[in-house]
Amino acid sequence: MVEADSLDAPLKDAVGDRTAKVLERTLGLRTVGDLLRHYPRRYQERGELTDLADLALDEEVTVLAEVLRAHRRQLKERGRSILEVVVTDGTSKLTLTFFNSKNWHDKEFRPGRTGSFSGKVGDFRGARQMVNPEYEWIADDVDAEEAAEVFSAKLIPVYPAVEKMSSSKIAKCVEIALDMLHDVPDPLPQRVREEHRLIGLKQALEQVHRPTEIEQTYQAKHRLKWDEALPLQVALAQRRRAALALPAKPRRSKPGGLLDRFDASLPFELTRGQVEVCDQIAHDLAAPHPMHRLLQGEVGSGKTLVALRAILTVVDAGGQAVLLAPTEVLAQQHHRSIRELLGPLARAGELDGDPDGTRVALLTGSQGARERRANLEDTKSGAAGIVVGTHAVIEDAVEFADLGLVVVDEQHRFGVEQRDALRAKAADPPHVLVMTATPIPRTVAMTVFGDLETSILAELPRGRSPITTFVVPSRERPNYLARTWGRIRDEVAAGHQAYVVCPRIGGDGDGAEDSDGEVDLSENAKKSEDDRSSSLAASREDGEDRQLALDDAASAPSGSPPEPASVVETAARLAENELAGLEIGVLHGRLDPDQKDKVMTRFAAGKVDVLVATTIIEVGVNVPNATVMAVVDADRFGVSQLHQLRGRVGRGAAPGLCLLVTEAFEGTPARERLDAVAATLDGFELSKIDLEQRREGDVLGASQSGRRSSLKMLAVIRDEELIRQARSAAMDIVARDPELAGEPALAHAVDALLTADRADYLERS
Repeated sequence: MVEADSLDAPLKDAVGDRTAKVLERTLGLRTVGDLLRHYPRRYQERGELTDLADLALDEEVTVLAEVLRAHRRQLKERGRSILEVVVTDGTSKLTLTFFNSKNWHDKEFRPGRTGSFSGKVGDFRGARQMVNPEYEWIADDVDAEEAAEVFSAKLIPVYPAVEKMSSSKIAKCVEIALDMLHDVPDPLPQRVREEHRLIGLKQALEQVHRPTEIEQTYQAKHRLKWDEALPLQVALAQRRRAALALPAKPRRSKPGGLLDRFDASLPFELTRGQVEVCDQIAHDLAAPHPMHRLLQGEVGSGKTLVALRAILTVVDAGGQAVLLAPTEVLAQQHHRSIRELLGPLARAGELDGDPDGTRVALLTGSQGARERRANLEDTKSGAAGIVVGTHAVIEDAVEFADLGLVVVDEQHRFGVEQRDALRAKAADPPHVLVMTATPIPRTVAMTVFGDLETSILAELPRGRSPITTFVVPSRERPNYLARTWGRIRDEVAAGHQAYVVCPRIGGDGDGAEDSDGEVDLSENAKKSEDDRSSSLAASREDGEDRQLALDDAASAPSGSPPEPASVVETAARLAENELAGLEIGVLHGRLDPDQKDKVMTRFAAGKVDVLVATTIIEVGVNVPNATVMAVVDADRFGVSQLHQLRGRVGRGAAPGLCLLVTEAFEGTPARERLDAVAATLDGFELSKIDLEQRREGDVLGASQSGRRSSLKMLAVIRDEELIRQARSAAMDIVARDPELAGEPALAHAVDALLTADRADYLERS
């Protein structure tokens, strides 16, 4: 066997080809480093050293004893046997039973040999026994009592395991790898280790896998978290530096241009926060390098208005801007609202249009040929200074005259390739503004979007009403559900409108959750590329919500209904019963785009009283007259998703009300999630809860492709201070040594982190 003295050495060099193949197939471990970074999830303590006469049933103990005799007994099952070993400490006896042991074990347990044996005390036919105990033989030239005390005090690492590779087998492989490992280059610069009092890498690996006391594991874990945090922050710092070196065309608004005229037409004043963020963006757009900015904020904080002002700045400067939306409904909503906000300024060339204005083109995959051709021509010629679209904008047929700004709404819904293809349509590197309606914890922003400048809108615009949220426990209090529908009737009677949200579309042939509403399960085979792409993006989130539901099921009382509520069945039932006489509309992803647009237009015009929908209305939908929302089977949704949904109400002068209907019982994880949403309107606080419950995924985007998370030790919520320190250290390192020429071990760690696909992700995102 070759000595595997490097973390990059193939596993087969340490544990042999056969075991290495099993480790790769079952756990994805390929190198010695992979194995040594497969950390224990917890540690067990061996029981206290105990005399055989004092053994108590079901206790974990360690005994020091001598082998009296060993006997292999054949079982009735062909080829199966057990090894029975009787040991003694001179006063009492104990039977050790080994199931599935190998024949060579018989020679190990020869009479007269002394060892320490550790396990749980059991009983078989009135006699004390241990089944498959751990053991360690004691050499003749050492003090047996002292050796047994050391053995009993040793911590036992328990590893994440699979059926064909148990924790004990993994532990043996780790032991072999550690014994073969020589001094390894430390990726953390000495200055960083000294400043933050961190132990060396080899010592950390020893202490996390072979600790002699529990305190050693804390010290090791703290160090190993730095091994994950610093290379990532260095990669992001390098990318920030590279972005600043790229040339870009400065874009400034002109006096008396579209931006000034738009501002003069606004019937309200911008909030102080909007003014500050708009100033930041204007400064970025005027710079000779591309803007890379993340705009996040609370639901209803006015992000779209801020983005529109940035768009008008670029159009004033002679360029074009594209707003990329994840769904056709949202793209149509943005297109409609931008035209309404700009008025004649958005209708250049039309009879009632301003000749000094521009045009707003809409590009989606399901447009008619004539409309699409006209919009493509306006985009190519530059007549359309503003282009709104879905993934259809990325197609080869779409050409821009001078693309200066890319605004990405809900970035997490888009794949890397789509964003990259869109930016490739610009002659010069375009400015990029990323918007998210889901508040992101500061540590996540530092870790995931660390290469972007961040702007936060925390202040709600004037005139926005508060939203009150209540949990409606329909199984515990059936009368509460009746009051829910009664409250919707009251709001409609007062001249307002309502949403009813369901996690599933329903109807013939639909038995799966498709809570985004963009998954087309109908027989219409002409589903557009943008719909398909948004379906894939949404299904990633749906999978998380389904996992939440599965996790909840384990702790819920029996008898829970297996099928969540659907739009089709719920709308039909409400129309016949609880909400009979009201005008009810239906909106989901199986409707064709014209139907979706027609339903939303009628709802926005007040011609529909109650809109029953999937989460297709989660973001971007703005109907100020809608004041109440009932979310049916609310426990099927994630925390942040519920927060987004309730942001659809309370957008006008009247207060908003959100009712979370659930059959989940008090005390279950599902109910706790809903209680958390009802308890606060702070989206940033809820995003922390959501992140902790959903599991963090791969901060370099692997969650989008199903790969294993790159974070094994670091927790982006709990380790905020460490991440902040690592970011500061990374910025200092890159400022002094951009290419890491003086830190080859750190450079190697960054390269290892940025495998081909992950480096591609960072370059494109």
